[in-house]
Amino acid sequence: MSGITTHVLDTSRGKPAGGVPVVLEIRSDDGGWREIARSATDGDGRASLLASKSQVPRGVYRISFDTGAYFLAANVKAFFPEVRVVFEVRDLAPHQHVPLLLSPFGYSTYRGS
Repeated sequence: MSGITTHVLDTSRGKPAGGVPVVLEIRSDDGGWREIARSATDGDGRASLLASKSQVPRGVYRISFDTGAYFLAANVKAFFPEVRVVFEVRDLAPHQHVPLLLSPFGYSTYRGS
């Protein structure tokens, strides 16, 4: 698989977080952000944001997770209404995976495989 993907797990429930709206952007030369993909996580908490048969281009990317919408739909009060993860692709790569571990009062992320 190539492209940029994510996987959101709700650690407070011990289950995938389905239905989380997700936006992928790339930083432009002027420092602004340009949206390149929009999706929502599926029932397994996964979303493919940049599906490509070629390698992911070098650049600085940002994934924004609308965690507020996810928790509102579950009727859960949460502290973080949005999570933004900025990462840099320095070498041409076939695949970038950015998982998010989520709870109402915290989150963590890492470079996945």
